[in-house]
Amino acid sequence: MLLIELATGFCLMVGAIFLLVGSIGLFRLPDFYMRLHGPTKATTLGLGAILTASIIFFSFRGDGISTKEILIIWFIFLTAPITAHMLSKAALHVRQKPRADTLNQDRLASIRERRQ
Repeated sequence: MLLIELATGFCLMVGAIFLLVGSIGLFRLPDFYMRLHGPTKATTLGLGAILTASIIFFSFRGDGISTKEILIIWFIFLTAPITAHMLSKAALHVRQKPRADTLNQDRLASIRERRQ
């Protein structure tokens, strides 16, 4: 039982750290395009780790492996990158201005020129 509790605690701590980093990134990053990566990358991994901890904990309590949690992980990992892509495309469409010191300004300009 100690090994299960250690694995669960480890997954919870990793998930909490990823969620904290993603939340700080959402709060601290200055640009919309930069802020987009905080919730989509770090918090997706944080949620995955926390749900993995839940799978580990409840599968050894006699209920077996929950397919609901596996489906939730699959859904989050599938929809988060798609949502980030659609948000970035919408920002490009409404011509959301990036910061002046953002890298690849020439690529962004060429993408906008192709759309016209």
